Amino acid sequence: MSIRTPPTLLRLAGERLLRDQASVITALEYLPAELFPQFFIQAYRRRIREPLQAMVHAWPFTVLPLGCLSQLSLDQVLKAVLDGLDVLLAQEVRPRSWKLRVLDLRNTCADFWRMWCGDSTRNCSPAGPVAVHSSSPNTEHPLEVFLDLNFNERDGDEFLKFIIQWAQQREGLVHLCCKTLRISEVPFQRVGKVLDGVQLDCIQEVEVNYTWDLPTLGTFALYLALTHSDLTRLFQCPNLRQLKSLHLFGLSLADFSPEPLRALLEAVAPTLQDLGLDNCAMVDSQVEAILPVLSRCHQLRDFTIPENPLSVATVEKLLRHTAGLRSLELELYPVPLECYRIQGTVNKERLALIRAELTGILRELGQPRTIFLGTKYCHKCGKSKVYEVEFS
Repeated sequence: MSIRTPPTLLRLAGERLLRDQASVITALEYLPAELFPQFFIQAYRRRIREPLQAMVHAWPFTVLPLGCLSQLSLDQVLKAVLDGLDVLLAQEVRPRSWKLRVLDLRNTCADFWRMWCGDSTRNCSPAGPVAVHSSSPNTEHPLEVFLDLNFNERDGDEFLKFIIQWAQQREGLVHLCCKTLRISEVPFQRVGKVLDGVQLDCIQEVEVNYTWDLPTLGTFALYLALTHSDLTRLFQCPNLRQLKSLHLFGLSLADFSPEPLRALLEAVAPTLQDLGLDNCAMVDSQVEAILPVLSRCHQLRDFTIPENPLSVATVEKLLRHTAGLRSLELELYPVPLECYRIQGTVNKERLALIRAELTGILRELGQPRTIFLGTKYCHKCGKSKVYEVEFS
């Protein structure tokens, strides 16, 4: 025969208060901060709207980590919290007692509730530090909302769309911060409809588990606010010198100075094994600027730079500067500009001559080597074509 653990006095007090909602709201003014999490959990589980809304007004912590309490949906609990925030945000002169600055809708920070409420949050995710927020609140907005963007076949997007629209309607008052973007087995069209409504300036981690074609990846890359300064900061990261793979697929570098990319390659040259610069709108001068450092990437195994408007002279320079990279196994270069007609189609006779010319360069360099030339992506046929150039 099992013996049930009796409820704590704190829990009994919370249940007593919740039977009289008016008493709860009045008592909040005098309630010690340590008791708020326990009472919030009890009101949350019983879906009692008015006490939840009142506790948001009087919340004594800077962060309300709501996301780890359950699989959030558009239920009355979330709407009560948002309604409570609306009341605060609508006040031109906000009360000095207002401490709440961050609404965290991520599945993190379970230890916050466990610290205050013990086993009453045993269904929460076990991950997450006691510190409920790792960065300082944004001083430009009264409220920050943290939200992970997770797209998968199992869950719909209604919750994400609702939160994004709620934040948009309170522009200047609410900053929606999305640090993680995960996409699993979801077509881009579905993802794009949501991403169109959110600024991704806070994104730190992107995970895509889906087979998208190159143009789709290029379109997706446009959503990530990657700028000249981002590249500049990237090569200053302390762990950068351990980097083995660098892909900038679809990132337009047309208006970029080559210096940040050159500095980035300089930092990772000793360890870099895979470099992808596909469809980056790079021109001859930008490629020539990185040739010296490229020739020092002695661990490089895969190097791809197709779909960039490069001349045959620049492709030849690439071949010469990569000739000393003995670990190279895959080399994919663009079909040179001289091979294209005005209409954008490939002149096969001209291409044959250039392939022969490149074969001669490989022979001159004296090492058995196979390279590939890729055409521009054809939107009409939905593919690009690859040609082989070999010297053995």
